[in-house]
Formats: sequence, structure tokens, C-alpha cells
Amino acid sequence: MTAIKVPPLGESIVEATVSRWLKKEGDAVAAGDTLVELETDKITVEVPALSAGVLAKRARGEGDVVKVDELLGELTEGAAAATNAPAPSAATPTPSAPAPAPSAPAPSAPAPAPTPAAQSSEVRASPAAQRLATEQGVNLAAVPGTGRGGVVSKPDVIEHLAAGAPAASAAAPKPVAAPAPVAPPRPAVPAGERETREKMTTRRKRIAENLLLSQSSTATLTTFNEIDMSAVSALRERMKEKVEKEHGVKLSFMPFFVKAATMALKTYPIVNAQIDGDSIIYKHYVNMGIAVASEAGLVVPNIKDADRKGMIEVSRDIGALAKKARDGKLAMEDLTGGTFTITNGGVFGSLVSTPIINFPQVGILGLHKTQDRPIAVNGQVVIRPMMYVALSYDHRVIDGQQAVLFLVRVKELMEDPATMLID
Repeated sequence: MTAIKVPPLGESIVEATVSRWLKKEGDAVAAGDTLVELETDKITVEVPALSAGVLAKRARGEGDVVKVDELLGELTEGAAAATNAPAPSAATPTPSAPAPAPSAPAPSAPAPAPTPAAQSSEVRASPAAQRLATEQGVNLAAVPGTGRGGVVSKPDVIEHLAAGAPAASAAAPKPVAAPAPVAPPRPAVPAGERETREKMTTRRKRIAENLLLSQSSTATLTTFNEIDMSAVSALRERMKEKVEKEHGVKLSFMPFFVKAATMALKTYPIVNAQIDGDSIIYKHYVNMGIAVASEAGLVVPNIKDADRKGMIEVSRDIGALAKKARDGKLAMEDLTGGTFTITNGGVFGSLVSTPIINFPQVGILGLHKTQDRPIAVNGQVVIRPMMYVALSYDHRVIDGQQAVLFLVRVKELMEDPATMLID
């Protein structure tokens, strides 16, 4: 018997929730097969089989909370795992046939890239990685594995595709990530049931705790303004193709808001501060948190020293952090040390909201949907793309005047983006 235990989950993470078992008791498994997925408050961890055998016991069930090094199940090592392997390919020598080279393909014209199904006997990959490889026509043998023992995981396949690697089939690859997160799956509802009960995941419990802590620990107030997005929209439209061609990044509106916010924070440093007992700690740097929604919940990775970076570098960092968040590959370093946060509910259609402060920070900027509205310009009514913006702030340390002027400064910079480029 080999014990299947909870692996190290990362710095300061001591427990996780058993999200789902991918194998049943009695199932034969190959080395590298993912047995169970664990969900922490930040990421999802795949636990692979370190050797071939049969899953003899599942010690913990789905929804159970487990700690590092706790027993998850037991694996009986042995050749029984071969029953779960695909049929031998032409490359596998048989006793009755003349013995070709052990790893050579059948003597014929150059063989096409192996299908993901055939690769499972040659490449150690998780089921999720195999499914995605099948959908995208990816040769798993060409994908570097970053899992334990070199196992290829789903994020490895996604990164392989994002790097522009050719697919094994001629068909154009499908999009790897949806533009917006999909709602988490709902539990099955038995016929006639009016209510169902579902245990909160570790991540959802931690999110709930942090939100309650923020509301109970801060004197939160929100101020609003609106931004005419005409100028920044025109600049972005003019530059996005050039930026993508020369720098390989897609220019969104977020880097403009990051730049505007960092400049406003320099003018009003109290919005970038933090309370520690009866002291105020002023941060002379900006680690800009960007709220990212995923299927499993909200995470806020941050761009380190965003105030010292240009818009292209900020744009590249945003893309990298968003991808790591979707793939569940964020490190603790990405999630700690933030000094201010921006959250964008506009991507989901929100017109106005009051964001909750990311404690122990003292301010958060909320962005919303850009919508054509009639406004008065020089005595004339015109239609302009307008966005409501909100600043929630801790009134214990930030006065109303400072909060309002900070938001006005963000508005001025976004409506005249050339001033940001000059700086």
C-alpha cells in the first residue's frame, strides 16, 4: 500500500477542501494520473499518482476539509494499472513479432503527431490535460510538464497553446480561456426538492471571512464621479494594433486606469496608506491589486511597483497575472503586499456599485460599464461614452475632501491621457 497524502499547498496555506475525486475505489491508475483535486483559498491543487496501481481506498470524501500531510487515500501498487492503459500501439513490440526498436514507430512514411489518446501511454498527464489536448489537437509529448514528477497539467497545455505552439491537427484551435468567467456549476437538484444544501469551499469561506473583516474593521464610505471615455478610447483604438504587433500585448483600458491611479496616489498618498494600531504607514510605492474573477472565486493579485512601470509593462503584467489566476498558478508572492486595488465590474455589465475595501488597504477604485449617454458640452447636448467610477475609502484615515479630489484627479487624467504619457 502507498499512502496518498495532502501535499504542501504553499506558504501560509495549511488546509484545503477535497474538490472532487477523479478516480473511484478499484480503478486502475497510471503513474501521473490525477487522483483527486484539492481547493485552497487561492488555487486548485491536483494530486497525482506517483506510481501505477489500483486506488484501494478513498479516506476522505468530496467537501471534506483536509490539512497538509493528512491521509487522502491508499494506492495498491502493481501491474493491475495496465488494465487502464490504451491498447498497444504499433510502436510497442510483441513477443510474436520481430522486435523493432523499442520507441520507433512502425516502418512507414513519417508518422503524424500522436493523438492525445495514444499519448497517455507515453506521457504522464492529468485527465484535465488530456481532455484539453484532445479538444485542441495538441501533442502532449511536446508539452513540458511542471507537475510533480514531470506530470503535464492542464495549465501546462494552456501555456503551450498561448505560446503559439502549433496544434497536432490542421483545425484552428479553439479559444483556451473564455473572455468572462463561467458561473460555477450548481449541485444536482433531485426531482421534487425545493431546497438543497451545499458545503462552502475553503476558498469561499475565506472570501466571506475577508469581506466581513473589511466591513467590521473600516469606516467605509464611497464617492462617485463619471469619466468621458472619448479621448482614451480614441487613443487606444489608434495604438492597440501597433502595440500588439510590436510588443505582443493587447492594450485594454485597465493599464490606463492603473497609470491614472498611480499618478493620483502620488498626489494623495494617504489613499495608498495603511493603519497599524494608532499609526499611519505611508507606502512610497504602489503594488496595484487587480481583482480577477474566476470560476472558483475572487482573487486579487498585484502588480509590484506599478508606479515605476510604463503602460506596456503594466499591460503585460496584467495579462500574465490574469492568466495565472485563471490557470490556478498564482504564487503567494502575487497575492500579498498590495497597497491599493482596482476592481472592474463593468466587464460583467455593472453600471454602478460600491466596492468593498481590500483590507488592510484603505481605498479601492471601482470601474463600471462604458455606456453612451447624453451630456452637456459647451452648452450643447452630445452623446459620449461615459463611465461611472467609485472610490470606497476608509474614513478613519481619509477625509472626504481627499477622496473626492483623488477621484477628480483620476477623471482628469483619463479624459486627457496625453498627460499620463508625458509623465
